Amino acid sequence: MHGFGNEFESEALEGALPIGRNTPRFAPYGLHIEQLNGTAFTVPRSAGNRRTWFYRIRPSVMHLPFEKYVSKNSSGGPNRLVTNFNDPNQLEVVPNQLRWSPFKIPEKSDGLEIDFVDGMSTICGAGDPASGAGIAIHIYCANSDMKGRAFTNSDGDYLIVPQKGALRIQTEFGYMLVQPNEICVIQRGMRFRVEYVENPENKEKSQQGEGFRGYILEVFGGHFEIPDLGPIGANGLANPRDFKIPTAHYEDSKDCKDMVDGQYEIIQKFSGELFSAKQSFSPFDVVAWHGNYTPYKYNLTNFCPVGGTSFDHMDPSIFTVLTCKSHKIGTAVADFVIFPPRYTPLDNTFRPPYFHRNCMSEFMGLVYGEYEAKKGDFVPGGASLHSPMIPHGPDKNAVNHEVSRDESVVRVGDNTMAFMFESMYTLKTTKWAIHGCEKLDHDYYKVWENIPIRFDPKNRDFKPNV
Repeated sequence: MHGFGNEFESEALEGALPIGRNTPRFAPYGLHIEQLNGTAFTVPRSAGNRRTWFYRIRPSVMHLPFEKYVSKNSSGGPNRLVTNFNDPNQLEVVPNQLRWSPFKIPEKSDGLEIDFVDGMSTICGAGDPASGAGIAIHIYCANSDMKGRAFTNSDGDYLIVPQKGALRIQTEFGYMLVQPNEICVIQRGMRFRVEYVENPENKEKSQQGEGFRGYILEVFGGHFEIPDLGPIGANGLANPRDFKIPTAHYEDSKDCKDMVDGQYEIIQKFSGELFSAKQSFSPFDVVAWHGNYTPYKYNLTNFCPVGGTSFDHMDPSIFTVLTCKSHKIGTAVADFVIFPPRYTPLDNTFRPPYFHRNCMSEFMGLVYGEYEAKKGDFVPGGASLHSPMIPHGPDKNAVNHEVSRDESVVRVGDNTMAFMFESMYTLKTTKWAIHGCEKLDHDYYKVWENIPIRFDPKNRDFKPNV
């Protein structure tokens, strides 16, 4: 189904949805009725009240008590998720420009099968979910499907950006296939499991176990929206019709092949910690549903860039796909921004991203290709973080290329997809990201060494000799 924030309805059995009411005394097919609320009951519709009604075989409350979850990561140690960014024991505050090489995907030859849950590690963040304010940025590096278990997040929404390997995501609403150059959002409280798909065209799973990798932006207390367009007008950027929502698909326990000893595991992220509970049925037994609180996916190739056509480099905010608004006008808890293939017909303009110090935090990742301002060492599967008021900008090679090129219409970003998570918060890095992952580039500062200095106080109309 297509659309953003619409009222949707879907049923896997004809007539499973009640007509004209939500909670009949007897639901069709003897189903149980359950509501999932993404906002408070009293939030006005105009302010984005979100909820969905499920009609399922068994209510989700039928589980054993939750206990602390002890995970395994690629090193065999405990889970590396951090959500409370007020705990100095888990953080390493660094004011430098930071860049990471591609994060390592665990190999099955090491003897560990790491799925999506155990493969998550936190890089940075701010705030904490208990206060309903802040964000976290994670990466996932895994080599195995989630078998006989599902994950759900009480703390916030997950925006997932696959970088290597397609994801087949089973949700209570149905299935989504999310490939690199697509994104998906799993909103707060929704249960899902992740399988790795090597060849989406044939729906074949990997036999060699190369694994999969990607990025996660988590927001606490809010939800993502399509940004307002303002003077742009009614169209452009991400169009609502291009967002896709799964259709109903239910799994009865007798059809669930992944249960272990007749049990299904529910892993709940709650106040930054992981808990586990067992139940005797699949959590994906929703036969029908209707509402406006759903998971969704979006293909980044559908983004319609809007840019300058005369002079000057436009701000990256014109490339915002989704935003999670803050209570402070003009700022965001988080923006998801991309840098897609596009033309930049600008006269007498320095076209790469300019040198600047920003009051926002900028976390960048690369799905594939080369980012125009950092070609070479900034590679797919890696990341960078430029914190508030920390200077950054194009490297030496980008500067030299810009001042020596012909003045003509330029097309940038071909065969590449870079993105940015931007936030009003000052993001604190985890100790693992600085010391434990062994991917931090300690020579990152050198990309700005030897930038040519051409100042000539006697030559007001300076132009380089090219």
